[in-house]
Amino acid sequence: MITADNNPKREENDMDTYVTGSTIRRLREEKGLTQAQLAEMIDVSAKAVSKWETAKGLPDISLIEPLAAALGVSVMELLSGQTVVNRNRAGNMLRARFYVCPLCDNVIHAAGEAVVSCCGVTLPALEPEDTDEDHRILVEPVEDEVFLSVQHPMTKNHRISFLAYVTADRFQLVKLYPEGNAECRLRLQKSGYLYLYCNHHGLMRQKV
Repeated sequence: MITADNNPKREENDMDTYVTGSTIRRLREEKGLTQAQLAEMIDVSAKAVSKWETAKGLPDISLIEPLAAALGVSVMELLSGQTVVNRNRAGNMLRARFYVCPLCDNVIHAAGEAVVSCCGVTLPALEPEDTDEDHRILVEPVEDEVFLSVQHPMTKNHRISFLAYVTADRFQLVKLYPEGNAECRLRLQKSGYLYLYCNHHGLMRQKV
């Protein structure tokens, strides 16, 4: 039996997790390619490319890699619709990105741009803001470590979800839970950034 889901909102959400026609068109035009030229490069018809770009069809999963190669981007860039400029090919943890699932509170870290999903939701990379007075991270030396703490509520409805320390070559993260304290001990050895995530106010950081 074949069943159909006629919920347009569901279709719109599903499209957000796959390559979109607008992304294909933008990347094709940036490369200076016609629909026919792009079609020839990946062995499909120009009509197929036209359907993709007008949201009347989607490229088969087997075409994603050759399509990305023809458009001069990575698969990740094609699926996310965002072009990534790698200014440090050697890698740098300071390019770290954080993703937090609003449904299960799962925390995912990537050392750069990535396409991340959890609980069926495509997660955006969080943009950090500077810590404010209500989210200031206190740093106290303790032997060969430091004690980090935040004077902040830790209830199920309003809490700090994690504390993290990131340098060019190191990453440490401690997950926090409701009814506990917003504190932890970490080993700080170099200058970098301390991060926290508040479920009401988002990702914040301060330099150390």
